[in-house]
Amino acid sequence: MRVLFDGGTFAHYGQFYLGTGPDPGVGWERNDCFAGQRNGLCGAGEPGGLFLMAGLHTGDVPVTVECHDDEPGLPDVGDAEDVVEVPFLLTRGPAALFGWGDEGRSELDLPPDAYRVRYCAAGMDAARAADTRRSDEAILDRYRLQFWPAPAEADRVVRVGSDSARYWHDYAIGLPAPARSPTERARDRARDPELARERAMYLNLLWAGQRPPGPLGTVELARTVVLLDRKLADALVELPPDRQRGLAHWTARRAVTDADLDRIDWIAEACGWLGVQPLPAELLDDSRALTRLYAVPGAPRRVVTSSDEHRAPLLQQAMALPAIAAADHPDPAVALLETVHHAATAAGDPGYQELFADLRRAMTG
Repeated sequence: MRVLFDGGTFAHYGQFYLGTGPDPGVGWERNDCFAGQRNGLCGAGEPGGLFLMAGLHTGDVPVTVECHDDEPGLPDVGDAEDVVEVPFLLTRGPAALFGWGDEGRSELDLPPDAYRVRYCAAGMDAARAADTRRSDEAILDRYRLQFWPAPAEADRVVRVGSDSARYWHDYAIGLPAPARSPTERARDRARDPELARERAMYLNLLWAGQRPPGPLGTVELARTVVLLDRKLADALVELPPDRQRGLAHWTARRAVTDADLDRIDWIAEACGWLGVQPLPAELLDDSRALTRLYAVPGAPRRVVTSSDEHRAPLLQQAMALPAIAAADHPDPAVALLETVHHAATAAGDPGYQELFADLRRAMTG
């Protein structure tokens, strides 16, 4: 067992969070995080994120985060009146614990993997009655997050001891079933005019005035290929459409094989459908496809290092699986550029170099 964090985290409106990326928590809605769950304390409805409820309305709360090799024993009732568990898929690190407004962000040395998370709480009712806590006042509530590798299973309420927890469990159970998957919600957010404007500004800054013309500049995921190998990127967009489509299919199958996903029957079958028949709807939705994959006991897991400037740890299989849907994009140029992005990301550094060498040979073969 490793302790990843042991300290204070700022709660506001009775909330604090765990997330990934440069802007964790942006666009999250509490109902989306808890819809479809039995528990109302630890919401796992957003990919790579946990929405955590506290008894205290405002103030620092003590939080301990642990990573275990196997399922740990349950804490004593005196140490955790309320206990819940949720599935959690971390596809890209680093994860961070943070408070309202990203306050007090603390990065966690948590490797990408498919986890079971146990959220333990003590003193929620006393903290709720106090409402706020200054730094010089006595601690009222305490929280513990325990992670261990496990196949994805539905959340569950393990123990209930406080009125606060009962209230939030009733809230979660009373929510309507999720109408949209996390992938669909992310697409909706991307269409929001203000967020789209901010995203365009961000991309312009990334390109620093050097955005290339044509698909290399308009297909967002093409930036990976441009930065890693501009000559290859130029060659890909100059190919005729039928060659682009064929290479997209070749690259998707290569990514699946390299990530050992061809051992999963329904994934191998989908690769055979490329160019022959439409893919199943589940594979066109990243969140649904990954949920199905990591519900399989013994599903392959391998961590690679990203080839971009962040050098982030990545779960290879989660990076490779979207290549199948990308290869089916109706525009052959987009299909090829996006599929190469996913395959290169899954290969990691230095693995992408071998992928690119083989791709060049496939282009001329």
